[in-house]
Amino acid sequence: MALLIKNGTLITAAETYNADILVEGEQITQIGQDLAHPNAEMIDASGKFITPGGVDPHTHFDLPMFDTVSSDDHYTGHKAAAFGGTTTVMDFVVQEPQGFRHSVDLWSEKAQKAAVDYSFHMNLTHMDDSVAADIPTLRDMGITTLKVFTAYNGRLRLDDGGIFRALRIARENGMLIMSHCENGDVIEQLIPSALAAGHTTPEWHALTRPAWGAIESTLRMCALAQQADSPVYIVHMNVGGEADMLQYARERGVKVMGETCPPYLFFTIDELRRPDGAKWICSPPMRTANDNSRLWDALKSGGIQTIGTDHCAFFFDGTKPISYEGNQISIPGKELGNDDFTKIPNGLPGVQDRLPVLWTFGVGAGKLSANQFVALTSTNPAKIFGLYPRKGALIPGADADIVIWDPKKRVEYGLAHSHQRTDYNLYEGWELTGYPQKVFLRGKMIVDGEKWLGKTGDGKFLKRGDGQVL
Repeated sequence: MALLIKNGTLITAAETYNADILVEGEQITQIGQDLAHPNAEMIDASGKFITPGGVDPHTHFDLPMFDTVSSDDHYTGHKAAAFGGTTTVMDFVVQEPQGFRHSVDLWSEKAQKAAVDYSFHMNLTHMDDSVAADIPTLRDMGITTLKVFTAYNGRLRLDDGGIFRALRIARENGMLIMSHCENGDVIEQLIPSALAAGHTTPEWHALTRPAWGAIESTLRMCALAQQADSPVYIVHMNVGGEADMLQYARERGVKVMGETCPPYLFFTIDELRRPDGAKWICSPPMRTANDNSRLWDALKSGGIQTIGTDHCAFFFDGTKPISYEGNQISIPGKELGNDDFTKIPNGLPGVQDRLPVLWTFGVGAGKLSANQFVALTSTNPAKIFGLYPRKGALIPGADADIVIWDPKKRVEYGLAHSHQRTDYNLYEGWELTGYPQKVFLRGKMIVDGEKWLGKTGDGKFLKRGDGQVL
């Protein structure tokens, strides 16, 4: 079956131009003027914008945490992603004691219900000789990235020696280390002190994870990467000082790249001081308006290379069921920490919100060009993580992951528009201009306005090749 999209305005990471797109099977086969095909279904995209499907490099679905589990799984989260114009997501596999193959098999089983295309990163939370020898086998599984932590002492954190060892193994095998950067030693001192003083409200989640810990840890990761002669990717950057450290390191030849997430562009610690402040609890936490501004500047200048979501949704009040696809569902959530901020599950919804919110408040507000928007949310992640040009591109031979935008559509955004399986939305009541109208996954329309045409099992696992250092 062929599909011909006529008269649209194509927006790529590099250029904006008017053209038709011919899709045959699952791929784009032609782009040009006045294309024709005798048997193609035709869609007139006059007055519409066309972008490649979004690539979200940072999601967490069906993730156990704090005696509960994140509320979106690999179907509901993927469905939400599609409604927001994202057609590829990248999830993190928990490292199990039985080894990487066992760990990946467990996550692959969870992902059998996938509704968009997906790939995996591997969390690296334990390092010994056996693990070190096993790391190269991940490439055979199509996984070329490992995530390390400088926080969560005694649970997820590797010491600097373990991280340096992982960086060297990654260099030898053409892999990429990703890093969560906070100072775990400082955090482990501050949390007990805060609780002993009776500080239990959500703002103390941020106050016990100081911004300087992220800044110092980011520079330390850059230093380790340079000494190992290996690239590194800093996840969910939330502090302006981290952008400064990235700039400092990149100017000195360090192969370091950075990611931020929409909440760190719009929200501050003041949100945590609200009566419903638990809704904004994530790690690392919200900072200040000055940090928001510095991160925007880094995106504009190219100092930060991607925008992911770190999507890890929980109910605000898991004692009250919501209706999802006609079923009543409730999952314990942030109410678990009503009397103790350390028991609030860390994570936010966002996989659907990313593109529509950034289109209005990034492109529409003049903070990003339309081409930068595509680069940051689609093309750059595809390049860094070894999926380009199959993903993140509007070119012949690419997968036909296509989003048709109505640039004039106005939406009062929030829970009513969200397909994320939770009971709140961070952007409730925000006025958006420009919204995805039709979304295609490998040539199949899976979203048509408010209609869901996708299904469980539509998504394919993506084995990845060598990525690029941008």
